[in-house]
Parts: sequence; C-alpha cells; structure tokens
Amino acid sequence: MRPFHILLVDDSVADLELAREAFESHRTSLTLHTFEGGLGALSFLETLEVGELPDVIVLDINMPRMSGFDVLRILKADARWGSIPVVMLSTSSGHQDVTRAYSLHASSYLVKASSFPAFLKQIDQFLAYWMSNRLPSWPVA
Repeated sequence: MRPFHILLVDDSVADLELAREAFESHRTSLTLHTFEGGLGALSFLETLEVGELPDVIVLDINMPRMSGFDVLRILKADARWGSIPVVMLSTSSGHQDVTRAYSLHASSYLVKASSFPAFLKQIDQFLAYWMSNRLPSWPVA
C-alpha cells in the first residue's frame, strides 16, 4: 500500500507551519502537501494522475479570495475529486459553519484545538481514524 497522502489548505503561514510540525512525527507513513490557498491546491490536483490523488483533503474555512466552502463546492462537483474525503478544519464551532460544511458534503468537521499539545493529540486521532479507514485500493478503484 502506498504512503498516506494528505492535502492541507490553510491561508495562515503560521498555522501551516504548526500543522507541518504536528504531522512531522508521522512523516515515515505519510506525504503531506500544503497550500496557502484554494487556487494553488486545485491547480496541484489538476496535475495528479488517479493513483496520486490524496487520501484526504483538509480545508480551512476562512481564506481570502476562495473560502474553504468554495473549494469544497468545486471538489465535490468534479468527478475526478468528488469521492476524496474532505475534512473542514476551523476555529469556528458555529452551527451555521458546521451545517454549511455538511450540506456541501464535507466528510468531517474538526474544530482546531486551542493549544499546540491538544492540536498534536487531535492530529494523532485524525490520522488514526483516516489511515485505518482508507480503502486498500484507493485511489485507483
């Protein structure tokens, strides 16, 4: 089975750096691609063959130019990417944001932990769940 691939999109350079650090302890079992905006992430996806698609996409909600909701809408409308699980990652736990994410077919909604140690634990739990629930034939099947 190939390494687990994650595509992470967040406009905050500081948050991306924290995420890279959080995923660092798992670097032998996964590949992490990060982008500061939706346009870059979508352009990257355009370059990938079916067997190279990410196992899960993690999207921040509040980004300039193209929000996480905008990116989610595009992903789910495209036959090439519509079956990729998308996890919305946000500091917002607002009912309206959660409802909107699920109405656009997000696979999960994760509220960012407020401390780095809690965020590390959150990432460990996230990876344990998504890695254990990946189809062995994904993304080729």
